[in-house]
Amino acid sequence: MGVKTVSETNIAFLGTGLMGKPMARRLLAAGYPVTVWNRTRAKAEVLMADGARVAGSALLAVQEGKPDVVITMLEDGNAVAAVIGQILPDLRAGSIVIDMSSIQQSQAQAMHALLQKQGVHFIDAPVSGGVIGAEAGSLAIMAGAHEAVYPAVIELLSVMGKPQRVGDPGTGQLAKLCNQLIVGATINIVAEALLLAQAGGADPAAVRQALRGGFAESRILEVHGQRMLDRAFMPGGQVKSQAKDMENILIAAQHAGVDLPITRLVADVYRSLLPVHPHADHSAALLALEQKNPGKRLTDRPDVLPA
Repeated sequence: MGVKTVSETNIAFLGTGLMGKPMARRLLAAGYPVTVWNRTRAKAEVLMADGARVAGSALLAVQEGKPDVVITMLEDGNAVAAVIGQILPDLRAGSIVIDMSSIQQSQAQAMHALLQKQGVHFIDAPVSGGVIGAEAGSLAIMAGAHEAVYPAVIELLSVMGKPQRVGDPGTGQLAKLCNQLIVGATINIVAEALLLAQAGGADPAAVRQALRGGFAESRILEVHGQRMLDRAFMPGGQVKSQAKDMENILIAAQHAGVDLPITRLVADVYRSLLPVHPHADHSAALLALEQKNPGKRLTDRPDVLPA
């Protein structure tokens, strides 16, 4: 992609759900021309007030928007592959596809190989930071990109967060899996710590506050620890997404020839929640822990859960 100004850089943003909507909104606010598409059209139409053009299909978003950059933010690798397959014939040589979904590393590498045959550049740039980070433009963005291609998207990615190139295409997903391993495991440890504090007679809210500032301080303790105390499990990140990520971590570990015993335990926790609370925030790991400890419960507040 040649050097273009913000207003000259056309973007097709495919997938404007929980995360995609605020990410697209930040690009629009920065002055990028953005054509949006979502499988549920109403989720795309809310962005019309921000200046977006709404396309009736992913293919039309590419045909009508003539994008320099296509961004996908979809549910999983199968959804991304399906959409890429639909738009592939109309992608221009030299354009860039940035997949910001969380998918398997092997799927990202396959998409890179497919697009490369058509002269289209591919970057896998999954994110961390949840809806709060997407709205604030503070997402951690882990980019797998060829060194020569990456400079063309730094400004664009910086509108949505803090990008970091971690290697060639496919490595962005690997970095995201490392992030999710730390997030998922830490959420479970925070749940165990707070439940232990309460069961042992301490004030769990005071314990959380006492731990902050020490080596146990983290965004997980700050954000998810408070959600657990409030028993507020409306989704930021969702159980189903965390469960998917844990499965992908185990697949990546198998391919890399390493054994991750703690990851297997965390994966079991999220698997157990899938049948009952798939759309709950992933801090709902607390609920799985309480099921293992009958009669033990963190605070007496009622659970706030998605329908």
